[in-house]
Amino acid sequence: MRDRINEAVKTAMKAGDKPRLATLRLITAALKDRELGIGQGAPVGGGALSEADIVAVLQKMVKQRRDSIEQYTSGGRPELAEKEAAEIAVLEEYLPKMMDEAASRAAIAALIAEVGAAGPKDMGKVMGPLKAKYAGQMDMGKASGWVKDALK
Repeated sequence: MRDRINEAVKTAMKAGDKPRLATLRLITAALKDRELGIGQGAPVGGGALSEADIVAVLQKMVKQRRDSIEQYTSGGRPELAEKEAAEIAVLEEYLPKMMDEAASRAAIAALIAEVGAAGPKDMGKVMGPLKAKYAGQMDMGKASGWVKDALK
């Protein structure tokens, strides 16, 4: 994925697409910071990032921009909200496709059967493997509620 992002930077530079280039540079800077061990959630001592680490960085960037859109919209700054939305569009090109609700619930049901979870007390028994198996493909905030529903 890192190579794909670097190639996109070159392409955006050649095309003169400044907004896209700016977002791609933000991505590369965030990844570099994470590799160097700078910032919250960075591994101690840094090191090369796995695909899962890159996805986590991109998801965090998308979340930050969604929060900014809310603030800009409520503050009457639609032009800034549009800029953030454009950045989200670029970021999402590099994220895995998110599962829809039906596919997520089916995956949760299969995992519950696999781990033998029987009730609400087994929630942790399901969430750990779910996060490991479907990180970046499922909204874990919503998945938590769906797991609760399934374990009632």
